[in-house]
Amino acid sequence: MHAHHQAKASHLSMHFQRFILLFSFTMMSSLAAYDLLDPNGSITIIWDIMSWKPDGYLATVRISNLQMYRQIRSPGWTIGWTWANKEVIWSMVGAQAIDRGDCSNFKTNIPHSCETSPAIVDLLPGSVPQQLPNCCKGGVLGSWGQRDKAATVSWFQVSVGHSGTSRKTVKVPKGFYLLGPGAGYACSSAVVVPPSVFFSADGRRKTRAMMTWTVTCTYSPTLASKNPNCCVSLSSFYNPMITPCSTCACGCKDKHNCTKRDSEISTLLKPNLVMDGETQLLQCTQHMCPIQVHWHFKVNYKKHWRVKISITNFNYWLNYSHWNLVVQHPNLNNVTLVYNFTYKLLPYHSTSDTGVFYGVKEGNELLMEAENVQSEMIFGKDEKEFTLDQGWVFPRKVYFNGDECLMPPPNSYPFLPKSPNPIHPLLFAAALLLILLAFCSFWCNSKIESQKTQRKGPQLLR
Repeated sequence: MHAHHQAKASHLSMHFQRFILLFSFTMMSSLAAYDLLDPNGSITIIWDIMSWKPDGYLATVRISNLQMYRQIRSPGWTIGWTWANKEVIWSMVGAQAIDRGDCSNFKTNIPHSCETSPAIVDLLPGSVPQQLPNCCKGGVLGSWGQRDKAATVSWFQVSVGHSGTSRKTVKVPKGFYLLGPGAGYACSSAVVVPPSVFFSADGRRKTRAMMTWTVTCTYSPTLASKNPNCCVSLSSFYNPMITPCSTCACGCKDKHNCTKRDSEISTLLKPNLVMDGETQLLQCTQHMCPIQVHWHFKVNYKKHWRVKISITNFNYWLNYSHWNLVVQHPNLNNVTLVYNFTYKLLPYHSTSDTGVFYGVKEGNELLMEAENVQSEMIFGKDEKEFTLDQGWVFPRKVYFNGDECLMPPPNSYPFLPKSPNPIHPLLFAAALLLILLAFCSFWCNSKIESQKTQRKGPQLLR
């Protein structure tokens, strides 16, 4: 009896430990996927059943990027799930399943996919006549705060068979995931919500979906990569020393496959190599990052101060279209002028110290390989806050395309003078010139007096 109680207690203890581990993992995943600079940022998948069919239903699926500064670049998104029963996909419009799977049980009318866990990708632009709005973009989604809202949404239709044919019998898929284009997103379980409402083009008629469920996916840098994808270097106008990116800031796994000159690129290219968006050919650098952001404190005026920002692409195999740069600094709430970049203050942060920069449309929206884009900005000074001590003029955090860049160690920042108003080089040159003129005047006057004294001497002797 005593042994039975011990075994039962041991069994309960094992279940309790499993519960604690699962709870801890869930909490850590939730915290890791939370972005302080974009707390409402997410990608939502809305699944609307538009009509019932004899053995299933026809659904419209919308993927919306609600992230302020994180986009999905080429080769685009991939979404997947696991069917609850033995559903099949009869047909799709605006997207396609990567694998048809085993459809050997079907003699005629072969389904589009018989996979129990299908993976879906977007169609390329112009691949088929566009029969659905906001489809066929190659899986690319713009960020919510950067581009027009139509660029942040992607649609496709899916006809599902061997499924339930009513709200009571249909089963919601499980295990949703999103690749954008690589890992990094964690998705919730599908949640049944009130049916979506649709309006006709003239706005005079309203219809509802038969059934709707939604999935929310949030981004976690820890899930995406163990190493950063960008780094930050610093400099100031009165210090000749430049604080470089940290050594191996982005990891040095590609240091043996990097290139030092453009002429070496052709020798490193492999025949029939497919560019999947994740493969990199980096320029050989100390930091081995595809992107370097340089912040230069350029001029200190009486009521303003100026900074120059440079973004350099060291990846020879990737162009960054519609890139964005997020910077956190306490003076970003008082930016008076920005050259060459578009600037917007992020609305969510309570301290108003975070801004996002974009390229100018039809100007520098495209960051080419082995090239850079530059901007200068002027800040208004708050005399109570502005200081040259302890690296205050340098950013707190920097993100490129949603990935946080590695900052150099604070003790390596450029040394700043203690004086709150350092002497401008032109003023220093003018002061030096005045000193030289005064010395010349004194020397010339002394020479003249000496000559006069020498002339008077012989006259007195006579």
